[in-house]
Amino acid sequence: MGMRRGGTGPSRADQTYVLESALLATMTYSGHATLDLAFRNGTVYRYFAVPGRVVEALRAAPSTGAYFHRHIRRRFRYQRLA
Repeated sequence: MGMRRGGTGPSRADQTYVLESALLATMTYSGHATLDLAFRNGTVYRYFAVPGRVVEALRAAPSTGAYFHRHIRRRFRYQRLA
């Protein structure tokens, strides 16, 4: 599924994308290798030490939800933010 770039809030080093996904609403990747994922149900998780290549693959995946479950969930340390 596709995404479009968001335009407000994060600093220049952060990259925020609005996702067209049944599972994920937005993703923000920081220059500190943290990935914030906002889910459609309202929860937000921060994943730590996520390589840029993983984030690029998530953005390019035909199904961001499937990619998340296979390559991010339970593979990186995380913290629930909301």
